[in-house]
Amino acid sequence: MRRILQAEDLVKVYRIGKVDVPALRGVSLDVQEGEFLAIMGPSGCGKSTMLHLLGGLLTPTSGRIVIDGEDITAASDAKRTAIRRKKIGFVFQRFNLFPTLTAEGNLRLAERIHGNGGGDPNRRREVLRLLGLEDKLHHKPLELSGGEQQRVALARAFINRPKILFADEPTGNLDADTGHLVIENLFALNAGAGTTLVLVTHDLELAGRAQRVIRLKGGMVV
Repeated sequence: MRRILQAEDLVKVYRIGKVDVPALRGVSLDVQEGEFLAIMGPSGCGKSTMLHLLGGLLTPTSGRIVIDGEDITAASDAKRTAIRRKKIGFVFQRFNLFPTLTAEGNLRLAERIHGNGGGDPNRRREVLRLLGLEDKLHHKPLELSGGEQQRVALARAFINRPKILFADEPTGNLDADTGHLVIENLFALNAGAGTTLVLVTHDLELAGRAQRVIRLKGGMVV
């Protein structure tokens, strides 16, 4: 298998007032193309910070991150943004859907942000159909349940065929049954796309489906 993501000795220190607060203390990992990696650990251990660093949303205090052969830590802000648009999808615990747009509109906006012009309406409908949302095409987020909103967020993350999908507690705001449905949807989409999955989760069912689990404690891999 080909290595698609590499992190070397990642350190992240937040400055809070006059105090330096370390969030990560030298984390290294390799992720292979198509792998499903789960990141677990207690609250405050650095899981979300690590995910945001790996996805290029934050810049490490020191260390190196390479995505699909491109060093994003050495890249300019514009280059890092271009890499995210081309190669990365994100799903968050909070769905972050645009409330004034329909399900299809949220997907169309993601296509436009990723430079996909007018996009493909057939693909939008097909992705929503795979998630059981074909009858919600013209519904806005407030007209959807929490589970339906998270499935729209999944569709938005997959619409541009990212090489890597990062997800931060994708079932954290859902009840057990709805969370199970979202997990099944996530794997159904991934089976068709072969996308690499890197997920932060407390969900034992979701972690149990991973090929590999990394546990963090105190900003370090344990």
